[in-house]
Amino acid sequence: MILEEAKEIYKTLESYPLQEEAFQVIGACMDVHMELGKGFLEIVYKEALEYEFRKRGIAFEREKKFDIQYKEITLAHSYYADFVVCNNIILEVKAQEGVIEEHYKQVINYLAVSKLQLGLLVNFGEASLKFKRVVLTK
Repeated sequence: MILEEAKEIYKTLESYPLQEEAFQVIGACMDVHMELGKGFLEIVYKEALEYEFRKRGIAFEREKKFDIQYKEITLAHSYYADFVVCNNIILEVKAQEGVIEEHYKQVINYLAVSKLQLGLLVNFGEASLKFKRVVLTK
């Protein structure tokens, strides 16, 4: 069942940037969700993802800080992305019923400030794993 689900996801990713890397990240997320299910706090899923990324040899940085530039200054406020995976993908983790527009906008802001092109918004708070690809177009 999971293999078939993964194949379907892969088909939808074939024409997108960083498709193979995104497939690996989503696969790790699917394994975490399959093992833990819904109901835990975000921090639990993040810890499990760290384990999966290490086990699979997927490069990542957790709680990556991004400074915000405004003209010639750096603002005091910074963004902290949950993960930067494969040096190219922002991974934002949620664990709640439904993802709202604010979360999608949060990923857009992370992409803009980081100058990365692809974000994955993943929600572990549903009966099945939900994710959304966010591509920043220039």
